[in-house]
Amino acid sequence: MTYLALLRGINVGGKNKVEMARLKKTFETIGATEVRTYINSGNVVFRYKRARSRLRAVIERAIEAEFGFPVRIVLRDLKEVRSLTKAIPVTWKEDSTMRCYVMFLWEEVDDPSVLDQVTIKDDLDDVKFVPGAIIWRVDRDVLNRSGMMRLTSDDLYKQMTIRNVNTVRKLADMMVDR
Repeated sequence: MTYLALLRGINVGGKNKVEMARLKKTFETIGATEVRTYINSGNVVFRYKRARSRLRAVIERAIEAEFGFPVRIVLRDLKEVRSLTKAIPVTWKEDSTMRCYVMFLWEEVDDPSVLDQVTIKDDLDDVKFVPGAIIWRVDRDVLNRSGMMRLTSDDLYKQMTIRNVNTVRKLADMMVDR
């Protein structure tokens, strides 16, 4: 089975430094194969033959043992990532005119009611819930007025990891391009 692991809170502001080559080897030590990383924010595509049931915990323990600090991850399989990317309108992108992010949710908050916990300004923010994630798009010229900009001061922010939509689409392509 092909999986995507997204690490939260690494290589930000000089803290929780994780070298991608070492991260790749860490995944290989737990039995992952065809391990590939993408950019320095902790995106790992890999294959794993054993049951998924405890895989997230196994990965988190291996990362902590290797790097000396805990890192939470979001784990998605190919079917979940395909479903997510199909739900993103093709016109939504990260470019000079708009910001578009995918907020991958921890299991504890993975429910449509999560949208009740965020500030959405209907005239500015386009926000969609899909199983496992919130997708947000806003025009760059109104970004500072977006209700979603308040998210970083909310407890919900600690229960997700965020990637821009271009990165998510690239990771989905990497999962298929095996």
